[in-house]
Amino acid sequence: MSLVACVQLRSGPDIAANLARVDHWVGKAAAHGAVLVATPENTTLLASPARKVALAEPLDGPTHQALGAIARRRSVWLLVGSVAEACATDPTRCHNTSLLYDSAGTLVARYRKLHLFDIDLADGTHFRESAHIAPGDDVVVVDTPVGRLGLSICYDLRFPELYRRLVDAGAELISVPSAFTLTTGRDHWHTLLRARAIEAQAYVLAPAQEGPHGPGRHSYGHSLVVDPWGTVLADCADGEGVVFGEVDRARVAEVRRGMPVGKHRRL
Repeated sequence: MSLVACVQLRSGPDIAANLARVDHWVGKAAAHGAVLVATPENTTLLASPARKVALAEPLDGPTHQALGAIARRRSVWLLVGSVAEACATDPTRCHNTSLLYDSAGTLVARYRKLHLFDIDLADGTHFRESAHIAPGDDVVVVDTPVGRLGLSICYDLRFPELYRRLVDAGAELISVPSAFTLTTGRDHWHTLLRARAIEAQAYVLAPAQEGPHGPGRHSYGHSLVVDPWGTVLADCADGEGVVFGEVDRARVAEVRRGMPVGKHRRL
């Protein structure tokens, strides 16, 4: 078995301050023995769309190099939930991108968010992520010391076909770094994450943003670790923090062997 950690943050518009918080909490997780540490969506920058696009960097930019240095210094695999990655084909938008670094600080995988959050809720909540975010195209699964990891981000959670693709590609655990709104989080967060874990028969790591981020933006929190049976192993309290869970690849195999839904699929 291997120990994994989900970091809960309250990121803001100051990249340097956000990096300092990441280093602090990744250090706490590493000291506790975590092999892989995951942080939320918008880890390094949670700001207005215009600021996000203006400060977006290529994958070898200084902010992303600093993240690799944290992984190297703390000797952990670091899944940075998402950063603002510069878009080479559209300067008016950026990518919302997960970055995975190994314990030497080398970038080993990147995933650009596929599904964009364009919603109009009855309570007056409005988002148009597609106005400033360019979607990705790839389904990404990568080998890590704790198992094969499938990558997703936040709103992807509502599209189960993505998670079936990840499992078909060998995923044994799945990351869902998020910044869920209060409205959607209260009613859907736990239910959707447990459903994806049960359907995929995989561990789910869901590090989350929490609390207010300025006028009109408040994240739900409740960073979770869920096992392949849908049992919540850890649920973070309010505020910043870190929670832990044990990942056992044999448990994934056991659940899939006992209920072989992959073999029973007809569609």
